[in-house]
Amino acid sequence: MRPSQTLLAAFTAAVLSAQAAPTPAAPAAPPTLEETRRAMGIPSSGDLRGQKDAVGFASRADQMAKVWELSATPPAPELLGPRPAPGVAGVICPHDDYLYAGRVYREVLPLVKARTVVLVGVFHKYRRYGATDVMVIDPYRAWRSPDGEIRVSPLRDEVVAALPPGDVARDAAWSDSEHSLEAVAYWLRHQNPAVEILPVILPSASFKRLEAMAGEFGRALAAGMKKRGWILGRDVAVVISSDGIHYGADFRYTPYGEGGVGPFQKAMDRDRQLLRGPLAGPVSAAKARDFFEAMVDPARPDTYRMPWCGRFSVPFGLMALEAASRGLGLGAPAGMPIAFGASVDAPELPVKALGMGATAPATLYHFVSYPAVAYVND
Repeated sequence: MRPSQTLLAAFTAAVLSAQAAPTPAAPAAPPTLEETRRAMGIPSSGDLRGQKDAVGFASRADQMAKVWELSATPPAPELLGPRPAPGVAGVICPHDDYLYAGRVYREVLPLVKARTVVLVGVFHKYRRYGATDVMVIDPYRAWRSPDGEIRVSPLRDEVVAALPPGDVARDAAWSDSEHSLEAVAYWLRHQNPAVEILPVILPSASFKRLEAMAGEFGRALAAGMKKRGWILGRDVAVVISSDGIHYGADFRYTPYGEGGVGPFQKAMDRDRQLLRGPLAGPVSAAKARDFFEAMVDPARPDTYRMPWCGRFSVPFGLMALEAASRGLGLGAPAGMPIAFGASVDAPELPVKALGMGATAPATLYHFVSYPAVAYVND
């Protein structure tokens, strides 16, 4: 065969091969608002946000009252330090099922006394919805809760108006898909029926992007507070929602072994180091970066190093709190680790007879930790 024939044959074979190769599947379209709402325990309607999870969280007043009562029963979670006086500037609180994490919620959320609460949460399904590099702030007038409506603060729209338009997404489907803020909001509403919320959830972002957005948000929040004569801690607080380590083969995280007592103890010790390290003491961008880089590969933020679901919400929330403090002429808030627990270290709250339950198993081969940190200004 002459060279020209050889080249022609090779070209023909390549064309035929390309024609025979399967076409890559197109990325799945994000769920529509209607599809998202069909997956909610109690769908949103009109200007009232519904409830994503009606199994792990209370959905009726009698359930919430019983959870509140039982969460004060022993055994108490591990206490990491003294509890500050109520009226804190901010907290980190878990958002797992109430029957697992209820005692930890009860240690930290009663420290929040402000009427207006900025809720900073996780956007677990950001990949499915194609979200990245934005603050997701929902459009609802109010949220339903077991005890009645929770009003969304008028401060929300004022803060949004002060932010660069490209930094904010007002998407009902994205909000409806997420459970990490409703978990905390219901406790706040139960302890203070007058509470108002300003909810924001965070998808994937680089640290640089989180730092920039947190600064913008914190400064806008401080400006709105100044106009009203509000004080951090007394009138406004920031509640950051995050569970801790997710350990087990199902989570693709087993650095200390598949499971059992030894790996459990080592995983919990590693979380304690974070609680007493970058999450403790005066808040700073450097500490927030240390936490972020412990959680993810900074060059590829979608890649976990440690599966805490708050890998974006915690750095953003802390830097936003610090920026708001600075905008109000205050020093950096200081973190005080107060409690710590896990899905397998205490008896479940006995709420299944009320129609509540667990959304995931809890064993020494599949467990989640629960951090509780309070932040105070001098």
